[in-house]
Amino acid sequence: MKKLINTSFVYAILAICGGVFYREYTKYMHFDGKTMLAFVHTHLFVLGMIMFLILALFAINTNLEKNKNFNKFLITYNVGIIGTVIMMIIRGILQVNGTILSSGISSMISGIAGLFHIVLTIGLVMLFMMLKNCLPKKE
Repeated sequence: MKKLINTSFVYAILAICGGVFYREYTKYMHFDGKTMLAFVHTHLFVLGMIMFLILALFAINTNLEKNKNFNKFLITYNVGIIGTVIMMIIRGILQVNGTILSSGISSMISGIAGLFHIVLTIGLVMLFMMLKNCLPKKE
């Protein structure tokens, strides 16, 4: 459970940093349009901090952390979140800077973000399978 709470805390710090970066960078660049940077803060809070806090609550009454796939889930899910957020930051910085992207580069960024979303989804499926196995068996 300690690992889950520590992970949640790290995501809380990253989310706060993401929000501060968004606010300060757009202010510094005199940017007032829409950008992906606005969503980094929320993604890190919800998919990171809140998700791992909820899992810590599940871990209190179940053997979730003892599941043989738990570490695989942690790695997969965290790679999915971090990769997705990195691509959001890249896209957001390019938007704020007003960088004109070719359709190929834009598609590449979207494609890589999509791959990380798939990794995130695989992590979620692993989580639900583990949670299902943690339920008490009815006879």
